[in-house]
Amino acid sequence: MTGETDLKKLLAAMTPQLLPGVYVFVTLAPGAAQPEGLDSVMIFREREGLTLILTEDAARAAGLAASFRCRMITLNIHSSLDAVGFLAAITARLAAAGMGVNPVSAFYHDHLFVPAGRAEEAMELLRQLAKDSAG
Repeated sequence: MTGETDLKKLLAAMTPQLLPGVYVFVTLAPGAAQPEGLDSVMIFREREGLTLILTEDAARAAGLAASFRCRMITLNIHSSLDAVGFLAAITARLAAAGMGVNPVSAFYHDHLFVPAGRAEEAMELLRQLAKDSAG
């Protein structure tokens, strides 16, 4: 199953969706065990340790120190893993508004983790980007 590679189509057809809940980033030292039953949205292994993205409630319940309270936005378009410029255009638009973003690409979709207090603003910027790209 191949995703879209055309940048104009990707931007014009993306439908951002703000997911419920607040997410956080957590890091565990190398070799540290993950708490049993922890349901992470993402797990990434770096030489410095394991990075987890999970709900704030799950991190709190597991007693984990968390960073970057954020909201998750899924870009509902199947972007190809080798599409060029999609996230660059999106992050540039958010950066122009002074907003940091942590993007994560998965097989079918790209996901953005934006500051919790600016999620609605990010949604508006993304909707406007899609509208501008459709014209």
